[in-house]
Amino acid sequence: MRGSVNRPPTPDVDDEPQKEPTLQEIINIKLIESGEKEKLMDLLRERLIECGWRDEMKALCRSYARKKGRNNVTVDDLIHVITPKGRASVPDSVKAELLQRIRAFLTSAAL
Repeated sequence: MRGSVNRPPTPDVDDEPQKEPTLQEIINIKLIESGEKEKLMDLLRERLIECGWRDEMKALCRSYARKKGRNNVTVDDLIHVITPKGRASVPDSVKAELLQRIRAFLTSAAL
């Protein structure tokens, strides 16, 4: 540890043991490195627009803003209120398609 009169000690890099990444972190890294994560995000965005989910969420946001008054609503309020509804209303077919694509990626990447 290095210290100074003016500031608290700064831990040396060697002082902290390196923790092993979790399986989820490893998968996320592989998805990002391969560019597959971006493809999955594009696919998700496309499917949600096709099924009307995006318009439904937009309508919920507008309804909430009208109810509370446009000047009394923050982005954090909208996120807090709309996120649970949005996650619950993603169609099962969209979830299944993404899961199938992720499984195919994992099989091809031999993880």
